[in-house]
Amino acid sequence: MNTLNDTQISKSYAIGIDIGGTSLKCGVVNELGEILFSFLVSLKEAKTEEEIINLIVKAITQCTDQLNEPIVGIGIGFPGLIENDVIVGGGVNLPGFEQLPLGKILNDRTGHNIVIDNDANLMGLAEVIYGAAKDSEDAIFLTIGTGIGGAIMINKKLFGGYKNRGAELGHTVIQQNGIQCACGGRGCLESYASVTALIEYYKTQNKAADEHIDGKTIIEKYLAGEDHAINAMLHHFDYLAAGIVNCVNIFSPQKVIIGGGISEAGQFYIDELTHRVKKTAIPVSFSNTKIVAASLGNKAGLLGACANAFQKFKKTEYASKL
Repeated sequence: MNTLNDTQISKSYAIGIDIGGTSLKCGVVNELGEILFSFLVSLKEAKTEEEIINLIVKAITQCTDQLNEPIVGIGIGFPGLIENDVIVGGGVNLPGFEQLPLGKILNDRTGHNIVIDNDANLMGLAEVIYGAAKDSEDAIFLTIGTGIGGAIMINKKLFGGYKNRGAELGHTVIQQNGIQCACGGRGCLESYASVTALIEYYKTQNKAADEHIDGKTIIEKYLAGEDHAINAMLHHFDYLAAGIVNCVNIFSPQKVIIGGGISEAGQFYIDELTHRVKKTAIPVSFSNTKIVAASLGNKAGLLGACANAFQKFKKTEYASKL
């Protein structure tokens, strides 16, 4: 259990829930972005959709009982496609959650305002409201991991396209008729610049590589000067930069925020991307853009879920603080 003591607490609170494949993180946040308390709930023993919903309701009750104050609402981050608080699908490793009106179900069971969005979107929103881009109105967020998640923020609000079906930045095509992607397309940014792609490319360079090698080890080898790792990282930087150039030329954001564990590799990682993007993006589009590492780490999902709740359910007072 994490707690926050001796801090200036604002008068408005929201509950945030960040749902992953094996656990959910739940907590109470005030509108200054201070986490009053948070906790993890394992989902490993939950075998059905209903069991997971029961755990969510129980976590909400635990929060409201401990806070003993009114809340503005509840924000939820979910790993899938969400439209108007309905889980359309895509909840990897979770049973069910297809065409499920989860927002209405939770509202009926708890009586609280509910707003749900994609987890990567909310990580990006958190960085704009509370983190690496809090001084910016317009930003792009890319989280580099097993795949590549993305989020677009315009005027400090999420932009997801019609019916929230867009902002799939990891599936912009950077190589026509390229590598097959899990989405069904070919040549997606994710297929060339994710950590999964980095590992696969490294193995093609080093036939003797450990089968279970990970991105962190490749970076360590890169920094130590290993030729195979250098080749793999240069390939990674080139393709990720190409994807960022597309984002810059289309949106000209003030910040491009790079999240995921690999973004914590060091400033060299951001510098390598900046060098390549600056060299190939349209100069006027990049002139006000800065590439930065995400700053909130594993708190981003929880904070973004709460920021979304504040924006939707406490518009007037919250907007005046931004």
